Amino acid sequence: MISVIIPHLNQPKGLEACLRSLDAQSLHRDLFEVIVVDNGSAVAPAEVVARHRGTRLLQEFRPGPGPARNMGAATSSGGILAFIDADCLAHPDWLRTATQTLHSSPRGTILGGDVRIWRDGNKKLTAIQAYESVFAYRFKLYIEQHGFSGTGNLAMLRADFDTIGPFAGIQVAEDMEWGKRACDAGFKFRYVPDMIVFHPARSSLQELCDKWDRQIGHYRNMAAGEPAWKFRWVSQALLVLGSPIVDAVTVLRSDRIQGIISRCKAIAVLCVIRAHRAVTMLRLLRAGKSIVWNRTSGV
Repeated sequence: MISVIIPHLNQPKGLEACLRSLDAQSLHRDLFEVIVVDNGSAVAPAEVVARHRGTRLLQEFRPGPGPARNMGAATSSGGILAFIDADCLAHPDWLRTATQTLHSSPRGTILGGDVRIWRDGNKKLTAIQAYESVFAYRFKLYIEQHGFSGTGNLAMLRADFDTIGPFAGIQVAEDMEWGKRACDAGFKFRYVPDMIVFHPARSSLQELCDKWDRQIGHYRNMAAGEPAWKFRWVSQALLVLGSPIVDAVTVLRSDRIQGIISRCKAIAVLCVIRAHRAVTMLRLLRAGKSIVWNRTSGV
């Protein structure tokens, strides 16, 4: 049995699409359960969940996707845990690939898959879609260079999750913090390119900036208290500001977008976002440890 765990906050349309993609899995439906954990939505998605066989709805009022995932794991029945976000779509072979890969991997292996930006047919890419196709959800980079996987496409044995322990709350980047604990305990992350989920691009530049504001707040909280952290923080902000000079080459070489127009769009957004990140980092030098959890959109 596999337990699929989905944290949810005010995304009923996205959740409906996510659950439909799970209903369409090539793995037999009797071999997995789905647990949706609502994290304080204005209206709990009871009607959405009721339309999908073998899906349970729980509630976790402590803010943050980490506590919601922990609630799902604590009440699950499966020997394998698979995590996906409410606004993602699972490839039809997502669970089959995760199961086969776990069974053929050494003990203590944690899987992270590929997250691709969802595209609507043959429509031209927006600037945000072009940028996020290259730079968002870089799970291969996270796993192979930084030793963690994002939680939007993550699978492991239940026993390994119990050994590592639960996800942290909203004060830190829970995927990074959990990944560090996993590595410290001797577990290994493995990138699985055929374990695919799709994520929609952000709908606006403001939404993308809001996402980075939360992430930078997490990073600041994790960095604070370390020796000379402010000096390293300022140095990192300056590197971020100048990074488009290097990462424009990444855009030009990427196989995730095609055409010069899409590449120019991606570079334009890259410059705006890196400038915003640098300014936000400098602004947070004097800030306290506080994270604003978006109670309206859940993004």
